[in-house]
Amino acid sequence: MRKHDIDNLRCGIVVVVILYHIVYLFNSVGVISNVNIQGVPGMDVFLYLCYPWFMVCLFVLAGMSARYALKVRTDRQFLKERVHKILIPSIAGIFIIGWISGFVTSRYADMWGGNGAAVPGIFKYLIYCLSGIGPLWFCHELFLASLVLLLIRKIDKKDRIGVLCKRATLLVLFLLVFLVWGSAQILNTPIIEIYRNGIYIFMFLLGYELFAWEEVQKLLEKYALLFLGIAGVLGVVYTGYYWGENYAAMENLKSFLTNSYAWFMTVALLGCGRRWWNKETAFTRYFRPRNFGLYVLHYPLLAVFAWIADKTFHLPPWAFYPALLVAEAVALPACYELVSRTPLLKTLLLGLSWKRRNVKTAVFFGKEEKW
Repeated sequence: MRKHDIDNLRCGIVVVVILYHIVYLFNSVGVISNVNIQGVPGMDVFLYLCYPWFMVCLFVLAGMSARYALKVRTDRQFLKERVHKILIPSIAGIFIIGWISGFVTSRYADMWGGNGAAVPGIFKYLIYCLSGIGPLWFCHELFLASLVLLLIRKIDKKDRIGVLCKRATLLVLFLLVFLVWGSAQILNTPIIEIYRNGIYIFMFLLGYELFAWEEVQKLLEKYALLFLGIAGVLGVVYTGYYWGENYAAMENLKSFLTNSYAWFMTVALLGCGRRWWNKETAFTRYFRPRNFGLYVLHYPLLAVFAWIADKTFHLPPWAFYPALLVAEAVALPACYELVSRTPLLKTLLLGLSWKRRNVKTAVFFGKEEKW
């Protein structure tokens, strides 16, 4: 049985991620992007309102889906699928499409110190790939979180943690904000700060141990409006407090305000999803099986579109947003359909099997899981 609220939330957040990247490319607050194009500063409001919570919530949904997936497969089967569907695309994607974003970056920054002609092509390619990882970091983090989960399952064979977590009360949900804040302080990688291992692995585990239980979901549904109201207030306060600053700076991401907003928005969305979005729609029927592929493919296309719109059409700042939105809406589904029909690429980039099989399915990151 599918969990339509999870499908809808996951699809909705992937759409938010795409919209976020359209605005992010032209941000005015110092967050490094692949292009150096002046945008409209007022559009940055969208970035502030989304950035603290959307990936946090996506890890929670992945953790919930992991519990449902592990009900019908062994740990070994689960790990094998994670390698095939998450790890391989996350590595192959760097070398197959990652170079595109890196190449666009080189059109705006002198990556070779004025000596580009002397740099061997293979070296340029590797640097382009490594500088164009883009959204694939999520797959790396998700695979690591899955390994941690399997270790916990090996230790907690009787699922005592889960049995304890499903008894959570409203007070517990409020108090968990302190653990979320604490997790944001640890295991953050230096230099490449996007890998916030502490909070992302913790939220994945909360999805598995806490939010996947029916009892907890009913509690979230009951208090959905309360959580949504708190999240709304915190979102306004957060945006006003950090306005003009680099919202992706580590010192801001570690703050109690940022993590409180991320936490209450996440539980609010889970509650609202359960309460109002727990049904299949035409959009989710289309988007659900393509959701992972659209996530993987969307960013290189956006980088290329931004470059073309700037260097070829010389658009005014306000016009970049609708231009990229239309271009992405047309090109991204077409690109997915092309890649998903190309035998080797669909396996390496999208984690799809070589052959289609008539099998039952379960939920994991919106893709059809097989058992």
